[in-house]
Amino acid sequence: MKSARLRRIVGAYTVNRVGTWLGIVAMLVAVFDHTHSALAVSAFLLAGQALPAFVVPAIVARVEASRRRRELSGLYFFEAIVTALLAVLLWHFWLPGVLLLAALDGTAALTASSLLRAEVAKTARQETEAGFAGEEDQGRREEAIAESERRANAALNVAFSTTFVLGPAISGAIVASAGASAALFIDVGSFLICGLLLLDLHPHVEEAAGESVAARLRAAWRHINEVPSLRGLLLLETVALVFFESAGPIEVTYAKATLHAGDRGLGLLLTVWGSGGVLGSLVFARMVKRSLGVMLSGGALAIGLAYLGFSGAPSLGLACGAAFIGGIGNGLQWPSLISLVQRLTPPSLLGRLMGAVESMGALCLAIGLLLGGGLVALSSPRIAFLVVGAGAAATTLVFLRLAPSGGAAETAGEPAIEVPPGDMVEAHEPLPHEPARQ
Repeated sequence: MKSARLRRIVGAYTVNRVGTWLGIVAMLVAVFDHTHSALAVSAFLLAGQALPAFVVPAIVARVEASRRRRELSGLYFFEAIVTALLAVLLWHFWLPGVLLLAALDGTAALTASSLLRAEVAKTARQETEAGFAGEEDQGRREEAIAESERRANAALNVAFSTTFVLGPAISGAIVASAGASAALFIDVGSFLICGLLLLDLHPHVEEAAGESVAARLRAAWRHINEVPSLRGLLLLETVALVFFESAGPIEVTYAKATLHAGDRGLGLLLTVWGSGGVLGSLVFARMVKRSLGVMLSGGALAIGLAYLGFSGAPSLGLACGAAFIGGIGNGLQWPSLISLVQRLTPPSLLGRLMGAVESMGALCLAIGLLLGGGLVALSSPRIAFLVVGAGAAATTLVFLRLAPSGGAAETAGEPAIEVPPGDMVEAHEPLPHEPARQ
C-alpha cells in the first residue's frame, strides 16, 4: 500500500480501534461495578451495538447526500463528545443515561466505520485508475483495481486483528491503574486524533437516485435485489455470523467450568484466537491474487472446526490449538466478504452497502449472544460448541457452491464468487437507475 493517503487512513483506523477497546473495557467494568448485574452489562452491549444497526444505513445515506465537507471527521468528533459525557456520567452513575449515550456512540461508530471502508475502497480505486490512465487493456486495469482494493482491505484487517490482540491487554492495564473515567478520556483523545487525520475525506456521492434518504436507500436495496450473487452472499453470511458470534457467552463457562482453567485460561484462549487472527490477516494480505471464494469458504470452515475442536478438547492446550485455527479463519473470512461485496457494488453505493454489512454484523452479534447463552443454559458448553460448530461448518458447503469450480483464482476484474451473466457490476459504470469501506 504505497499511497500516503491510504496509510494515513489506516493509521487513523488503528488509533481509533485502540481507543475503542479502551472505551469498551472501561464501560464494561464501570457498568458491572456500579450495578453488579450481568443484565445491565448485556443491556449496555445491546444499546451500543445492536440498536444502532437499525438506523446506520439511513444515516450513511444522509451523510452521503450532504454537500458539507468533513462529515466523516465530524462523526469522530461527535464520538469524542459522547465519550467525554460518559466519563463524566460515571462520577454520578445513571444507567438510563449510560445506555442512551452508548446508543449514540455506537450509531456514530458504525456509521463512521461504514464510510471509512467505502473511502478506503474508493481511494484505492481512484489512485490505481490514475496510474493506468491511457491503458487500453481493460482486463489488466480491472485486475489491478481489484488487487489494490484487496490490499487496502487487508491493511485494515491487519490493523483490526493486531488491536484485537493488544487492545484488551492495554485497556485492562489502564483501567486497573487509572480507572474507567481516565481510560474514557484517553479514548476521547483517540477520536480527536482520528478526526483530524481524516479532515480531507469527503463522502458526498452524486447520483441520479436523488438526494433524499429514502431514494438512496431504495437504490441500494434495488441493487441488492438485482444482483443475485450479492443477495445470496449477504444472506448466507448473516446465517454464518450468527453461529460465529455465539461463542462469546459459551467461552466463559467453557474455560472456567469445563476446562477448569479460570480467568487466565479464558484470557489465554482469547489471546491465542487473536494471534491466529493476526496470522490470518497477514495471509490474506499476501494472497491478493487468490480466490476470494476459496478464502471465504476456508475461513468459515476454520471457525467451524475450531468450535468443534472446543467441544471435544480434553485440555486447555488442545483448546488453544483449536482457537488458533479459528483465529486464522476469522482473519480470512471477514475481509474476503468485504472485498466480494465491494467487487459487486458500484462506487456510488459502497457507503450504503458497507453500512448494511456493518449493521448485519451488529445484529448477528446480538442474535448470536442470545443463541450461545441459551445453548449453555439448556445443555453444556461442549454441546453448545458442538451445535454452533456444526452450524458454522455447514455454511461452508453453501459458500463452496458459490465459488467457481476448481477454486481458481479470479480472472481480471471478476470476483471469486461465481456471477451469472448480468450480475457483475463494473464498478466504474453507473447502474441503470443512477450515475456513478474498510
